[in-house]
Amino acid sequence: MDEQKRIELLQKAKDFFLKEIVTSHVSNGLKKAGSLHNYNVNPFLFKYLANFLRGNGNPESMAEALILPRVLGSSITTTFGMKIQKLISELFEGFGSTTHGIDIEFIDAIDGRKKYCQIKSGPNTINHDDVQTIFGHFDGIINLARTNNLNVGFQDLMVGIIYGEKQDLSSHYKSIDQRFPVFIGKDFWHHLTGKEDFYYDLIDAFGEVALEVDGGAALRITIQKLAREIEVKFK
Repeated sequence: MDEQKRIELLQKAKDFFLKEIVTSHVSNGLKKAGSLHNYNVNPFLFKYLANFLRGNGNPESMAEALILPRVLGSSITTTFGMKIQKLISELFEGFGSTTHGIDIEFIDAIDGRKKYCQIKSGPNTINHDDVQTIFGHFDGIINLARTNNLNVGFQDLMVGIIYGEKQDLSSHYKSIDQRFPVFIGKDFWHHLTGKEDFYYDLIDAFGEVALEVDGGAALRITIQKLAREIEVKFK
């Protein structure tokens, strides 16, 4: 990948992040966060968390204690996880796969071999049953390749994890890695693009999108809306 291609990919990534993730985060995420009925409020912790956060138990502090963990954590994390495969398909047109159980097929930029890859979001995103399902898909491809005399080895079937570090992999991913390669974060993007630091370039690109969106103003409006509802309900 040359420098021009790298710049084009990063711009496409920023456009995708803004369109598919930020828009949903600001519109849907904040909309739900501004209504009290969308929270399971623990009355024993409600004021404590507000006092812990802001040193007072007024409605706006209570609203912040509810909204911030959702808007800055679970809401956008869920949205991102749902959009992973679409992100890859938009960045790398033609990588999509018609093979059962495989998300993308690509030529590995490091060893030059064709890879059959399942895409996952983070290092803790599968359970025990998922491990057996992945083994079933991969073993089926190996057997079919042998039947058709195709050069597909165990090293050509892989799990690619969008973000994280090797040491953060769950025990389920480690079980897969004993039979089939699991590439996570920097290593995955290196195999995909041939650029060793593309992972960090992508992180920076997504971070820059926040500077183009006035999320702070929308967040303040949502906090004030929820605070008014809390004031009425708990006065």
